Amino acid sequence: MNDDRPRVPITADMDELTRRDLLRKAGLGAIVLVYGGASVKKAVAAVPKYRGRELAGQLRIMQWSHFVPAYDRWFDGQYTKAWGEKNDTEVIVDHVNLAELPTRAAAEVASQSGHDLFQFLSPPAAYEDQVVAMNDIVQEVSRKLHGPMGRVGLKSTYNPRTKKYFGFPDNYVPDPVHYRRDIWGEIGLAPNSWEDVRKAAPRLKAMGRPIGIGMSQELDSNMAMIALMQCYGGYIQNADAQVVINSKGTRDALAVMKDIYKQGMTSEVFAWTAASNNTSYVAGRLSLALNAISIARTLENSNSPLADKTWIAPIPRGPNQRLGLEHVMGVYVIWKFSKNKKAAKKFLVDMQTRYGPHFVNSGFYNFPAWPKGVKGGFKAIRKATAADKHKPLGKYTILTTIAEKYTANIGHPGFSNAGIDEVFNKFLIPQMFAEVAQDKMSPAEAARAAEREIKAIYAKWRRRKKL
Repeated sequence: MNDDRPRVPITADMDELTRRDLLRKAGLGAIVLVYGGASVKKAVAAVPKYRGRELAGQLRIMQWSHFVPAYDRWFDGQYTKAWGEKNDTEVIVDHVNLAELPTRAAAEVASQSGHDLFQFLSPPAAYEDQVVAMNDIVQEVSRKLHGPMGRVGLKSTYNPRTKKYFGFPDNYVPDPVHYRRDIWGEIGLAPNSWEDVRKAAPRLKAMGRPIGIGMSQELDSNMAMIALMQCYGGYIQNADAQVVINSKGTRDALAVMKDIYKQGMTSEVFAWTAASNNTSYVAGRLSLALNAISIARTLENSNSPLADKTWIAPIPRGPNQRLGLEHVMGVYVIWKFSKNKKAAKKFLVDMQTRYGPHFVNSGFYNFPAWPKGVKGGFKAIRKATAADKHKPLGKYTILTTIAEKYTANIGHPGFSNAGIDEVFNKFLIPQMFAEVAQDKMSPAEAARAAEREIKAIYAKWRRRKKL
């Protein structure tokens, strides 16, 4: 094994695979960022050869090109191949850039044809009428694992109005802060609170290392701005799915973000893609970014001198609380027009009930929707992250705390629903923040405008009896 490979520890809790097997199969030395292009990447696994078994035929899966490419290589070349051989099923996996998933899904629904399993990166509640209810396999997984689904997965996939699981949560991804400990140390601060970030902003920018938090129409900006609102007590909806965005908490968050932008950021954040904060940080241009651990893993794999200087921390605390959002929420659906529903369901059950290799081969990126999906639960996950040998030692341990304590679903304190789904995919929250940061609206005006638009969206979904 090359010395520059990330050393991901494997314990007996990570299912039956040995350390040597996992490292060999994962190819973890190739963890780099890939954001894909317009073309679909295809992998075909396991031409049927065990005739007469319970399942047969073909299983087609659509999902994103993972930010940790080694995971896709393992998933396509090892995991799905072995599952296909065991179940006499030809597994075909197609990958696209994450930004293309909504368009691909809409096209499949319009044509009523496509994949048997389709993975979204945020809860696809708006498609509830087009998908197979997952109640049966949710119950099966909970029974097999002797434990319930975690809070984030539950609130991301269950509709309390219809009593239906509109999706199956595969994983969720904690969204920590990455920051340059050396640069922050020079000014005697750390990003423990949003007030710390505000105070540090002008000094960091003067040092040529601005803060990198997006306010554009892309996934990272969506997550970051909703998380900032939560820290100040601002929410899109309440626990009863009533729109409450026009609040003091929202207005305060808007004002603080405007101040941080004016003093410590650059205008490029209004045109960022999902790759921009990663690439800017890895290039050494930023002092802070809010993102999944793909940043840290890329630095390690490239032997960057920034790797040891990069520390990971929870979302900064606000005056109301410290509460972030999952970076992505992996949710599979089975379309009603799927040609192999039986195989699709079995694939999901088998994957989640032995999720340890998925957690490991993603380099700790994918956390299981069921804590017991990794044998030993969060205790085993904490042990694995603590044993990582990259410097600073123990830097990944905080991920478990972030996942358990500081990660909420989209739509918190309520459930993810069709209204939230539309608000999220129209990028209304980062748009609201951008309007204020660019002096196009005051915080009060922007909150009122967002309230009007979001209430209209919710009214539409209430008429359709989804809220």
